[in-house]
This record gives sequence, C-alpha cells and structure tokens, in this order.
Amino acid sequence: MAQLPVKDDERLTTVGLLFESASGLRRLFQTRLEAERSLSNQSFEVLIRLARSPGSELRMSELAAQASLTPSGLTRSVDRLQEQGLVARRVCPDDRRGAFAVLTTDGRALMDKAIPAHVAHVDEVLRGLYTADEEEMLSLLLRKLRDHLFAADAEWGLTAEDADICPGAE
Repeated sequence: MAQLPVKDDERLTTVGLLFESASGLRRLFQTRLEAERSLSNQSFEVLIRLARSPGSELRMSELAAQASLTPSGLTRSVDRLQEQGLVARRVCPDDRRGAFAVLTTDGRALMDKAIPAHVAHVDEVLRGLYTADEEEMLSLLLRKLRDHLFAADAEWGLTAEDADICPGAE
C-alpha cells in the first residue's frame, strides 16, 4: 500500500482545525467579555481559574500554566487585577518564594455575575452543535491532549525549579 506524502497527513488538518476553532472561540468570547464586563480574555481566564479553584486561589505557577501565560505575563496580569481590587497575592507560609493568587470579595462578586453570563454565551454558541455524548467525548479528548502536553513539559526542558511551588500546597 502506498504511503501518503507527508503534506497530506490528516493530523496536519486535525491540528489546524483545533487551532482555528480555538481562535474562533477566543474571538467570539472576547468580544462579549469586553462589551458586557470590560474584561480581556486574559483577565477572564485568570479570574475564572481562581473562581473555580478550591478556596478561590492557586499557586502562581499553576495559574500561569492553566491560563497559558508565561510567569512574567501572569505577574503583569495579576498586577493589573490587583490594582482593580479583584485579586490579591498571598505568600506561601512554607516557602516565602512561593505565592498564591487569591480572588478577592470584589473579584468573587464580579465572577458571580460573569460566569452565568459566560455559560449562557457558551450555550448560545454550541447549542445544537453536539449531542451530549459528543460533548462528553470532546471534553475527554481535549483533557487527554492537555494532560499529555503538560506531562511532556519535563521532556521539553521545564522542571519543578521553574515553578513557583509552595511545598505545603502539594
């Protein structure tokens, strides 16, 4: 059986479709977030990650990874959110080099309004597109891909020393 030329590898199409879909969703949600909440996608990503985390807090390194930001990019984002009174920093009690980002009362109040509006927008965009089984499968496949990519970080030169880890938070 003849092998297809590399340029015809279907995985190229799959990855391209994933990028195009993610970009389209980002544009759709950004427009609504800016119009209704005066939030950038980046700020919303940070705030929603905190709002959905136990205690409404995350280690800065974990938050950076979840929000797909560099450590310096997250620092700038948290600085802006801190100036707005939406996020605070908390030093790790076991290792003063480690820090947590914590949602403030004002941040919680904002997200208590923003999350239901965002869920309604997600529903509006995806309504009727997938069956419940397809939506569950898509979620499982994306989670599997994400977990694979993050597990591979060590192979790509990232180590625990690169993270802002609080030993007691493991």
